[in-house]
Amino acid sequence: METDLVALLTIFVLAIFVGFEIITKVPPTLHTPLMSGSNAISGITLVGALTAAGSGHGTLSTVLGCIAVVLATVNAVGGFVVSHRMLSMFRKKG
Repeated sequence: METDLVALLTIFVLAIFVGFEIITKVPPTLHTPLMSGSNAISGITLVGALTAAGSGHGTLSTVLGCIAVVLATVNAVGGFVVSHRMLSMFRKKG
């Protein structure tokens, strides 16, 4: 059980590192398409969080699932707001 936790934490830390490295290397011209893809991934994360929150495997699972639902929702909505704002900068005025 303890080795499973260590393995999961290792994967989580590596995913954070790889994600940070990838995002910082993206040129500014690709940020809008990247945000669209990120919003799609946030939707998938939201579905997984809802599944975890409603799984009924214990109080900890439900609490962590609810926190994940809130964070994934904030991420998805924020991504759409930022994408909309970035795309509005390219519209013609008047």
